[in-house]
Amino acid sequence: MRDPPLLRLEQVGSTMDVLHGLAQGGAPAGAAVVAVEQTGGRGSRGRAWASPRGGLWLSVLFRPTVVPGLELLSLRIGLVVARALELLGAPAVGLKWPNDLMLGDRKLGGILCEARWQGSAPGWVVAGLGVNVANETPPLLEAVATSLISVLPDVTPDDLLVPVLAALREVDSDAGSLTPHERTRFQSRDWLHGRPLRAPAEGVAAGLSPEGALLVRLAAGATTAVRAGTVELADSPSSP
Repeated sequence: MRDPPLLRLEQVGSTMDVLHGLAQGGAPAGAAVVAVEQTGGRGSRGRAWASPRGGLWLSVLFRPTVVPGLELLSLRIGLVVARALELLGAPAVGLKWPNDLMLGDRKLGGILCEARWQGSAPGWVVAGLGVNVANETPPLLEAVATSLISVLPDVTPDDLLVPVLAALREVDSDAGSLTPHERTRFQSRDWLHGRPLRAPAEGVAAGLSPEGALLVRLAAGATTAVRAGTVELADSPSSP
C-alpha cells in the first residue's frame, strides 16, 4: 500500500491552510504538508508562530469518525513526537499541557489541531506541528524558547521529517479516553506537575484526567479538572 501523499513546499503562508484545502478535495488520512518557511504560521489562541528557515513546519491530516477523542489528539501527538525526538538523540523532552514541547524550561515546539465539521460529525482534523530545529529564535522569545540545535548541533529539519511523520501517522484519532499506560507516559514528561499555577485555576498542577483535563490541586485540598484555558505559573510574570 502506498503511503499517503507528502507535499513539500519552499514557502507558504501556513501548511495547515494548504492541508485544509487538500482535505476538502478528498486527501486521505495521513496526507501531509511540510514547508521550509511559513510566512503566516499560527499557534494556539490565534497567536502568530514564527516559522523561519531551519525549523520543522509540518501539518498532517486525520479523518476521525467519532468525536470523543478529538480533544485528546494534541496530547497523543505530543507523546509520539517527544519519543521520536529522543530516538534522534534529544535529551528528555517534556510536555506542557495542553500542546507544548519543552526542552528544559524552554519551549521547543507546539501542536495545534483544527477540526472541520460536517454537521455534528468531524469531517477532518489538521494537526500542525512546529519544532524549532536550527532556526533563529525571535529576540522577544529568547528567554522562553529554544531550538533542537542547542543540544544536537548537526541536526536538520530533514533529519526529523521521516521519523516524526511516521510517528504522527500511527496516532489513532478515534481513540477514546487516555489509557493508564498513556497517562503514565505523560506523567513521566509532565512539565507542569507540581508547579504552582495562577491560571487556568489557582493551585498546584497535579497531572491529567483520563479525558485529558489538567488536574489542579486547590489550596483547600480539593482537586479540580480544567479542560481549557491559558496556563500561567504563579511564580513568574509569564510562562513559556
